[in-house]
Amino acid sequence: MSKSTTMLPVILILLALVPLVESAKPDSSANADQRRLQQVAARGVSYLRTKGQQADGSFSGETGPGITSLVTIGLLRSDLPPSDPMVARSLKYLEGFIQPSGGIHQDGTLYRNYETCLAILCFTEANRDGRYDEAIKKADAFIKGIQWDKEEGITRSNPGFGGAGYGRHNRPDLSNTAFFIEALKAAGNDADSEAVKRALVFISRCQNLESEHNTTSFPAKNPDGGFYYTVAAGGSSQAGKTENGGLRSYASMTYAGLKSMIYAGLDADDPRVVAAVSWIRENYDLTENPGLGDAGHFYFLHTFAKALSALGQDEIEDVNGKKHFWRSELIVELSRRQRRDGSWVNRNTRWLEGDANLVSGYALLALSYCHATTDRE
Repeated sequence: MSKSTTMLPVILILLALVPLVESAKPDSSANADQRRLQQVAARGVSYLRTKGQQADGSFSGETGPGITSLVTIGLLRSDLPPSDPMVARSLKYLEGFIQPSGGIHQDGTLYRNYETCLAILCFTEANRDGRYDEAIKKADAFIKGIQWDKEEGITRSNPGFGGAGYGRHNRPDLSNTAFFIEALKAAGNDADSEAVKRALVFISRCQNLESEHNTTSFPAKNPDGGFYYTVAAGGSSQAGKTENGGLRSYASMTYAGLKSMIYAGLDADDPRVVAAVSWIRENYDLTENPGLGDAGHFYFLHTFAKALSALGQDEIEDVNGKKHFWRSELIVELSRRQRRDGSWVNRNTRWLEGDANLVSGYALLALSYCHATTDRE
């Protein structure tokens, strides 16, 4: 028998072992991230199922329908179907807020835009069989009707033009306008929509960037490319003012502004987008809401995820040259902040972030943008 013949059985044995060797390799970091994501999200869903939902189907219903909408979006984006008993109860609860006007909000609320926009996002996510087509269409018309524009006697020269806001303050803000433009997109409006174009006018004026799109006095005083809360009614930033009277930029509004500009059709080369990304590279941090510390931290994290998903970048290189794989870092951040019962709560209770339902909803939403597939936006 030749040497080559005697070697054949050995070679065949080695070849047969190759699949075993491959399967014994540890998961890649990406696979490990996805496993951790699924585990963390499952624990969050379990908390909401066992401790979060009230008998009427609401989540923190004493605050109105907004938190229920937000939590239900998070549940649906965590792969629960509309037929899931918990989800079905919350959808039934939200249906009770559909108004003859087309709005989806509680009677007498000061938060018509906020509540209706979140309901649009929720019903769109649940609209697997077209059951909410009519409600979404009417709600879309409703929010367009309360946008700050000529119907409210507001001309383009007014700083509040194109925005959306709370009734109590009688002026628009970037947070409400970000939900507004996201709801418009979900309802089928594109960059050619007049409502979207008007919203972009307001959004651009909330950026610390001097340009033809923002000729207000604020950006010259703090030209860092970030965003603040509102340019309307004299201007306001939750992060306060600079010594010379400029409005300080902060992360949650900068990511909200970036996301909104992309939804409005701006591409990565637009100077407004470039400036916002530059601010993000200067201030990249997930351990807090840069500019506000721990205030609004979970609102920031969910907005962060939406914005970078919309931007279409898997990594962000900070100003020091460090590359951040943001999905992986976000999964880790939310994992370490999850409580034993599966919920999340911010120790800083500003903006209702002491409410475990709201914060767990933010966390699930943020995690839903961390899936390996890119078809979940």
